Amino acid sequence: MNSVSRGSVLVVEDEPTIADVVARYLRRAGYETQVVGDGAAALAAVGARRPDLIILDVMLPGVDGLEVMRRLREDAGTHQVAILLLTARGDEVDRVAGLRLGADDYVVKPFSPAELIARVDAVLRRTGDGTGAETELSFEGLRIDVAGHRVTRDGEEVVLTQREFELLLFLARHPGQVFSRDQLMESVWRYSFYTDTATVTVHVRRLRAKLEREPSAPRWLETVWGIGYRFQP
Repeated sequence: MNSVSRGSVLVVEDEPTIADVVARYLRRAGYETQVVGDGAAALAAVGARRPDLIILDVMLPGVDGLEVMRRLREDAGTHQVAILLLTARGDEVDRVAGLRLGADDYVVKPFSPAELIARVDAVLRRTGDGTGAETELSFEGLRIDVAGHRVTRDGEEVVLTQREFELLLFLARHPGQVFSRDQLMESVWRYSFYTDTATVTVHVRRLRAKLEREPSAPRWLETVWGIGYRFQP
């Protein structure tokens, strides 16, 4: 498992199934995660321990999400906490109001957990917390030195190209999550629309040749047939 926390996230969601899925994906991605189910509990949780980011559902019992955000933004001690809103499809008014109150981003329900984690990563990169904070990722037999751009397997350095390193780092920062080649092109290569995604396959093959003891039976870089690739910690 990832031995270094990437930051702390407070999930404010009154639907237990959604809250459980979101929390599970956040923890897999290396975030310390706390879950509460209403606005009053959210304000109390932030007062007790300020998180790096809040995933905040707009539709909450009692104190709704927009009111929670308004209070947080007015409080000098919490106004800089990153906030990502969860809104229902079609609720453009809530999204606009949230952005005007200072939301950093929003995700519309129903959403992909992988997309939500990617949004969390992006928000924390922009605000300077969380994603870029770790200096090392350590797994059984594999060590990724983030700051030094070095990778070692069983104590021996593995020489990677810049793009190979970025691809490995992105997947390792999202352990257990499956990404399509299109998603990897957008997240690693920064191309939202790219017709030839075969370059992803080529880079995964090269990484396996350099990292895996048995490239044909990979330990870390798994193929999920028909979908894409995932890093197995």
